[in-house]
Amino acid sequence: MRRVNIIGGGLAGSEAAYFLARQGCAVSLFEMRPIRNTPVHETDHLAELVCSNSLKSELADTAQGLLKQEMRVLGSLLLDCAQETRVPAGSALAVDRRLFSGLVTDKLKGMDNIEIIREEIVRIPEEGITIIATGPLSSDALVQELQRLSGKENLFFYDAIAPSISFESIDRQIVFKASRYGKGTDDYYNCPMNQEEYERFYNRLIQADTYQGHSIDKKMVFEGCMPVEVMAGRGVDTLRFGPLRPVGLKDPRTRQQPYAVLQLRQEDKNAQVFGLVGFQTRLKWPEQQEVIRLIPGLERAEIVRYGAMHRNTYINSPLLLNPTLEFKTRPDLLLAGQITGVEGYMESAATGLIAGVNAWQLLKGQTPLVPSPFTMIGSLLEFISNCESKNFQPINANFGLLPRLNERIKDKKSRYRAYVGRSLEEMSKFSELFTL
Repeated sequence: MRRVNIIGGGLAGSEAAYFLARQGCAVSLFEMRPIRNTPVHETDHLAELVCSNSLKSELADTAQGLLKQEMRVLGSLLLDCAQETRVPAGSALAVDRRLFSGLVTDKLKGMDNIEIIREEIVRIPEEGITIIATGPLSSDALVQELQRLSGKENLFFYDAIAPSISFESIDRQIVFKASRYGKGTDDYYNCPMNQEEYERFYNRLIQADTYQGHSIDKKMVFEGCMPVEVMAGRGVDTLRFGPLRPVGLKDPRTRQQPYAVLQLRQEDKNAQVFGLVGFQTRLKWPEQQEVIRLIPGLERAEIVRYGAMHRNTYINSPLLLNPTLEFKTRPDLLLAGQITGVEGYMESAATGLIAGVNAWQLLKGQTPLVPSPFTMIGSLLEFISNCESKNFQPINANFGLLPRLNERIKDKKSRYRAYVGRSLEEMSKFSELFTL
C-alpha cells in the first residue's frame, strides 16, 4: 500500500488524511503537539479550533453556506463532526470546541490505515508524496524549510483571539437574547450600551495597555481579524458600525435601539462559556478584564479564556503554488490550509480536501485536478495561485470571486441562488472524476 505523508493535524491535514484513508491509501499524519505546543492550542487534539467556535453561516444562499455544500459533496469529515457537536448560533454553524476536536481525533484514530505520529518535522521529506498542512502556527523549523525550498521569504501577519466568559457571570437583568430584526432564533446574548456607557468603554479601551512588538504595529495584519483596540483607534464610531453595531436590535428595557451592542455567542454544549463576538484583542490580561467589565451586563465578567495575539504564517502562493496546490518546483509536494493564503476554518479545510484528492491522483499516476472556477473552492484556488503576488493577502470565500453569470440578475438573493445552483452542478461533475 503506497503512503502519503501529511505534516500537520489541523483542519486541512485532518480532511486530507480522512479523504486519502477512505480511498485505501496509507497515511502518516505528523502532529507536533503535545511534544511541542503552540502559544494558543490548549489540547493535543487534532483539528483544534483556536479562535472562534463558529464555522460561519450555513444559509444556502451565502458564500459560506455554498462552501459547506461543496465540501459535503466531497465527503467532508469536519462538517459531519461539526453537526454532531454543534451548539446554538442562529444561522451559523458553531461547535463545542473540545467535543468537536475530540470527535475528529477519535475518528482518525479509528481508521486502520492512518498512523498518527506525535513528532515535530524539521525537514521536509525529500521523496514521496507529502502534504504540508501545518497551518498559520507553523514551527520556525518548518518556516525555514519553506524559505529554503522557495527561495522567497514567507509573508506573515498577526491574528487575534477574542476572550470568553462564564455564563454565570453575565447579568441577565441587563443582557438580553434576540436576533437582528427578529429573524431566526434568539441564540445570541446582547449587551446594550447607551451613548454615555459606550463612550466610557471606548475611552478606556483606546487607553488600555497592549502587548507590543508585533507586526501589527507595522500594519501587517489581516483586516478580517483586526484587534478591537486597533479598530477603535480608527475613530470613535468605528466599532458602532462594525462588531458593536446595534442595528436590528431593541433593548427590552427601553424598547429602543441601543447606541451600541456587544454580542455573546455560546461556545460549548452546556452553555457555560460564551465568546465576545468581534472582540479579538491583544490587550494585556488585567486590562482585558477592566475594559470588559465596563460593558453593561458584564460588570462581574469572569474571563475563562483571555484574548491573545499569535503569529499567522502564509506563503506567497501566486509565486509558489499551482491551482492544484502542488509546489511549482516540486510537484510531489502539496500545501494545504491557511498557510496557502486562504482565510477561515472552512476555507482551510476545503484546501485539505483538494490536497487529498490530488495526492491520490498522483499516487495513481494520474493528472491532478482542480474544481471549476465556477465553484467556490475552485475560485479560491484560482485566486491564491494566480492573483497579483506583490500585495498578496489572505482571502475568505465570497461571491465576488465567482465568474459572472451569463444573464444579469438584479435581485441579490436571486443572483446568489443562481451562483449556488451553478456551483453545485459543477462540483458534482468534479466529484465524479475520482472515486469516493
